[in-house]
Amino acid sequence: MSSFAKWLVDPRRNWLAAVHKRTISNRLKKYGLRYDDLYDPKYDLDIKEALERLPREVVDARNQRLKRAVDLSMKHEYLPEEMQALQTPFRSYLQDMLALVKRENEERQALGALPLYQRTLP
Repeated sequence: MSSFAKWLVDPRRNWLAAVHKRTISNRLKKYGLRYDDLYDPKYDLDIKEALERLPREVVDARNQRLKRAVDLSMKHEYLPEEMQALQTPFRSYLQDMLALVKRENEERQALGALPLYQRTLP
């Protein structure tokens, strides 16, 4: 990635990126979601594999957050302000495992092994 592109997406260096991150954070807090909840396991099989490797409690918490967000959206409501203040939208639970899965796939490809699963989009 070029230095300009890094500067453009870094919220600590670019005020516009900081405003964008704050806006995304506020939107996620309204529904009680985390940024990692937005990844779709049907779109990317690496995400599906990473979710399968996570502890059951983490996946259950993710599913509960998604159900609550859908319910609130259907009711045209938001979480109460006191609950929104407790939310941590950018606390990651998936990124480390996703990076591990991607590294394993790259290593497998470099060694010439067959993939564990076929990469087909639904």
